[in-house]
Amino acid sequence: MTNLAPTGFLSIGDASLEYKWLAPQSADAPTIVMLHEGLGSVGLWGDFPEKLREATSAGIFVYSRAGYGQSSKVALPRPLDYMQREALDVLPKILDAIGFRRGLLLGHSDGASIATIYAGAHQDHRLNGLVLIAPHFIVEDISVKSIADIKTAFETTDLKAKLARWHTDVDNAFYGWNAAWLDPKFRDWDISEYLAYIRVPVLILQGVDDQYGTLRQAEIAQQECYCPVDLKVMSGAAHSPHREAPGATLHAIEQFAAAALGEDMQQNACMGR
Repeated sequence: MTNLAPTGFLSIGDASLEYKWLAPQSADAPTIVMLHEGLGSVGLWGDFPEKLREATSAGIFVYSRAGYGQSSKVALPRPLDYMQREALDVLPKILDAIGFRRGLLLGHSDGASIATIYAGAHQDHRLNGLVLIAPHFIVEDISVKSIADIKTAFETTDLKAKLARWHTDVDNAFYGWNAAWLDPKFRDWDISEYLAYIRVPVLILQGVDDQYGTLRQAEIAQQECYCPVDLKVMSGAAHSPHREAPGATLHAIEQFAAAALGEDMQQNACMGR
């Protein structure tokens, strides 16, 4: 990894992206890159990055995508392929800028979708595995309903004030995500084609009470992926298992990381099509 300050900003194209870097004790340790949800940011991960470093001994790199947290604003409305653009255009530049050498991508919700697209589109020898928390590969009715409900809450309750603690421009963050998902044309959004081209093991963590998606998402991954897909259905958790069931979530990631990042891991464990 590049010698990063613990916090700062990366210049990626025209954007300034806030980040936090939790360095490992060993300079040779792998790195876990964390990609937040559709309303997330560096700060909204809470202390989960610190707990993840403690559990895995990996370096932890967390950043806020443009439009979120303290990062640059984005023009609205977002294009409906905004997750593909993040995965294909932005994330490769971030990984190169930080000197990523080996490790995992860990994504939550939108972040999990971005990680999926990246891994399916890039045969990146530096990548050893994916941790996908509540991923979306297709749009489900439950997703649209809950996203419509949260729009009402944002406009009629104190939700906006709560989110404003974590975003410089909370309207930019919220409507950039919400308006895209509620656009009728977004119902055709489908990234399942990328799953068949992933060449690293995958861990999926899905809350049993997830209000934004069903187990259909995980079933699609199991059907389409040629690499191992380990599904953990988290009891007592909804859309954010790392908040609602942190102990079980950390344990599952710790076990997965130990296997995926072990020295004896076979780099070519996944067969081609």
